[in-house]
Amino acid sequence: MKKLLLGAAFSALMTTSAFAQTIGVTMSELDNFLTVLRNGIADYAQQQGVEVQIEVAEKDPAKQLSQIQNFIASGVDAIIVNPVDTDATAAQSQLAADAGIPLVYVNRQPANLESLPENQTFVGSNEVDSGTLETKEVCRLLKEKGKGDGANIVVLMGQLNNQAARQRTQDIHDVIATEECSFMKIVEEQTANWYRTEATDLMNNWLSAGVEFDAVVSNNDEMALGAIQAMKAAGMSMEDVIVGGVDATQDALAAMKAGDLDVTVFQNAAAQGSGAVDAALKLAKGEKLGNVVWVPFELVTPENMDQYMGQN
Repeated sequence: MKKLLLGAAFSALMTTSAFAQTIGVTMSELDNFLTVLRNGIADYAQQQGVEVQIEVAEKDPAKQLSQIQNFIASGVDAIIVNPVDTDATAAQSQLAADAGIPLVYVNRQPANLESLPENQTFVGSNEVDSGTLETKEVCRLLKEKGKGDGANIVVLMGQLNNQAARQRTQDIHDVIATEECSFMKIVEEQTANWYRTEATDLMNNWLSAGVEFDAVVSNNDEMALGAIQAMKAAGMSMEDVIVGGVDATQDALAAMKAGDLDVTVFQNAAAQGSGAVDAALKLAKGEKLGNVVWVPFELVTPENMDQYMGQN
């Protein structure tokens, strides 16, 4: 797999002059993080003098496929896709390839990553790093609290048709499989579909059932915040439990500042958005990028959280 690391390649990409006149963008939905991503795309395109047509698929794979077809019919110069279902991207790639229009997947890794046509690429962050950074820090904090002889954890998973949710959950298992963190035991693992309200309901169910745990490891910040809400409503002290998430959203950083959230992982939505636009411009110009442009994840703790305020 040919790869670019955005930390190294971003400066080169940023120099791209606008070649494509119009880019069609289809977003899976607009939650907190994806809204920042959408704004990153729109703002950077405006800076480059490029018109973007942004549609929202509202979590409907068929609607997203129709939006791509409409972009092709309208003659856009490139397409950016934030996939609803990462297992359904082969058909999207084929549509764009048949039309000869460059396509860039952003944020959510397509299932057909290894077989993308030359004029298609993925701009995002390596999910092997996200859950790994989060879980290793949870492991360290549990040891710091004297739980190194044995600790129970509960896992909140995102939407199971999403590669990020599957990989972040696998990361948790992989960290627990290491000798250093083998003292951690998963006692509950269920999906809350990325949503705060579903995570609140799920945590309420666990608490009502008498589930005992030392840490909550969530695939994203929204679910971590929902779990925190339920635990606090039940009278739990947040000093007694370690809570981790992913994304470093502003709500999450506020919870960290309040002492409720212990760790998150920064996923650079703005860099993914601008990187996707740059990639689309380069591909429309006939340049080759390889099939991946990585935007690195970064560990966020109470010690360094200030530098991430206002970013997502």
